[in-house]
Amino acid sequence: MSQSKVKAKKMGVKSLYQNLDSELNKSREAKTYKYEVPVEGLQGGVVQAAGRSQVMLASNNYLGLANHPRIVEAARKGLEKYGYGLASVRFICGTQNIHLELEERIARFLGVESAILHSSCFAANEAFFTALVSADLGETDYRDVIYSDQLNHASIIDGIRLSRIAVKTTDLRAYKHNDVEQLKSWLAEDQAKDYRLSVIVTDGVFSMEGEYANLADFVDIAKRNDALLFVDESHSTGVLGATGRGTPEHCGVHGKIDVISGTLGKALGGAAGGFIAGKKVLVDYLRQKSRPYTFSNSLPPAIVCAAIEAINMLEEDNSLVEKLHQNTDYFRKEVQRLGFTILPGVHPIVPVMVGEASIAQDMSNLLLDEGVYVRGLWYPVVPKGEARLRVQISAAHEVEDLDRALSAFQKVGKKLGVV
Repeated sequence: MSQSKVKAKKMGVKSLYQNLDSELNKSREAKTYKYEVPVEGLQGGVVQAAGRSQVMLASNNYLGLANHPRIVEAARKGLEKYGYGLASVRFICGTQNIHLELEERIARFLGVESAILHSSCFAANEAFFTALVSADLGETDYRDVIYSDQLNHASIIDGIRLSRIAVKTTDLRAYKHNDVEQLKSWLAEDQAKDYRLSVIVTDGVFSMEGEYANLADFVDIAKRNDALLFVDESHSTGVLGATGRGTPEHCGVHGKIDVISGTLGKALGGAAGGFIAGKKVLVDYLRQKSRPYTFSNSLPPAIVCAAIEAINMLEEDNSLVEKLHQNTDYFRKEVQRLGFTILPGVHPIVPVMVGEASIAQDMSNLLLDEGVYVRGLWYPVVPKGEARLRVQISAAHEVEDLDRALSAFQKVGKKLGVV
């Protein structure tokens, strides 16, 4: 027996604000409300926050370039020579020679033909899916399919959702996290469905886990099934691999990924901006069809010049990458020696597992009092019961900084019964 649909009661503006306030109070009571703790000055391995010196363990500043003298100087020179902004989108009058240079440098660094800049990697990921999957390419009767890891970044999820709203000719298959056997099985099953385009989508490194995808397997699977392989390298470029060229280098498949998205806002200077990199014909198509690219202002010159300098530094030597790897290995071993449970891996994202959201928030607050700036993560960012502190190591840290943080972890962990 079907039930009649209950009509929602009209909500006035006053009721809207009351309901919003009620929801916020619920999150405060449940200790899931996200508080912002301002940094009082420069970003770095050690910062000023909450009125004292803090070891920074919450930043994506993996190589310590956010305020490196060479990066700051490059940004200053860019500001003086090219100005503050362009007040335009790229195809009108928002392209300078430095934008083209940065795109060429990104492509060369990643071992692909071409690259296109966006305001962020979030925008770049949305741009890719909405532009490519919604393209009719001269056809009127077709279906596409996207195979996406269940733990892929929100920008990938939103990009896929937008593309499926724009055209209802795309199927989504969300495979279990890093489960290549399920992916293989689904691809085999779908051979009979005669999809126009198959796209395999994965994060290179998963930001909540610090775990990487074995891209050698993915390259092989994509090739065998004539599928396009898309990898988000936001937490990998400048981080993994002997020379910082990311998960493809770490997995021995540098230059073999069809499409790479990434950011300038993490290891490559830490400011803003994202990109898509791949075949020239694909990048040229995105320049014509990518709505976030077409309708968003160009990246500011200071950011562009600083990003070019970051790539210069990586290409000159790999000392910062080596130091990052050494710091990561040291912290991972020592925090486990203290009795904490972490997710295994080699990445500078080190999830310290605490279980419940309330413990994660209490521990984060107590560590701040001890001079360690680290943030807790909980549902819906991670599954229920898997709340954690996401520690992020940097080449800007010295061993004494990490020892100071470990001592605070031990003290607070014992106080809360985590160890």
